[in-house]
Amino acid sequence: SAGNLFVADTDNCTIRKVTPAGVVTTLAGSVGAGTNDGAGSAARFSYPWGVAVDSVGDVYIADTGNQTIRKATSAGVVTTLAGSAGNSGSADGAGSAARFNYPSGVAVDGLGNVFVADNGNNTIRKVTAAGVVTTLAGTAGAYGTNDGTGSTARFMGPVRVAVDGVGNVFVADAGNSMIRKVTSAGVVTTLAGSAGIPGSANGTGSAAQFSVPQSVAVDSTGNVFVADEWNSMIRKVTSAGVVTTLAGSV
Repeated sequence: SAGNLFVADTDNCTIRKVTPAGVVTTLAGSVGAGTNDGAGSAARFSYPWGVAVDSVGDVYIADTGNQTIRKATSAGVVTTLAGSAGNSGSADGAGSAARFNYPSGVAVDGLGNVFVADNGNNTIRKVTAAGVVTTLAGTAGAYGTNDGTGSTARFMGPVRVAVDGVGNVFVADAGNSMIRKVTSAGVVTTLAGSAGIPGSANGTGSAAQFSVPQSVAVDSTGNVFVADEWNSMIRKVTSAGVVTTLAGSV
C-alpha cells in the first residue's frame, strides 16, 4: 500500500524491494541456492518464482526449487510457512507435513490465507496463516480442462494466481491458454479463453484467445489483467469475461 514493489529475483535466489523512487535493496536471501530460514542475507531460497504482499507488509514467496512456501517480514525475517525443502509431493497437512510440486505463484487475501498455483500438481492450494494446507481445486497428477468443484476440476500447468476482495482466485492456466476463476468454495469456471486453442483474439468468454498466459492481477472492480506471454501483450478481462488488449501487439 506504500507503493513498494517486491520482486522474486529468480536466478539470484533473492527477494528484492523497489521503492517508488526506484531504490532497490535485497530484502532477504543471498546469491546461491539454499534452504535456511533466517534474517536478511542469512536466509536462503532456491529459484523463487512468485511473491505476494499482505496489508502489513509481510511477503509470501513461492520458493519453487525448495518446494516450499516461505514468509518474509517487512524486516526481512524469513520462515517456512508450509512444505518441506527438497521433498516434492501433493499431501495436504500442516507446515512441514504438507507437500508441493513446483509451486510457481502465490496470492494472499485479507485474512492471511495464501493461495498457491501448484504447477507440477496441476492444483490450486490454500495455506492458512497457521500453515495448514488444503487443496482448493484440481487433482494432483491429473490434468485437463474441466470446470467443476474441488477435485473434479482440472488445470494444466497453472503458473500464477491473484485473489480479489471476496476470496475469488483467478488463475493463469498456462497449459490450457485460459483464465480460470475459483470461488472460495472451490467452484471452478473458465472466465475467458478456449482450451487447447491458443491465439490472440479479443472477445467474450470462449471466443477470446490467449497464448500461454503467465501472470494475472485483479483490481478492486473485478477486472483481471493478464501477461499474455507468447502474444507479447497485456490483456484485460472484465468480470463478465470480455477480453480486450490493453497494450502490446503480436
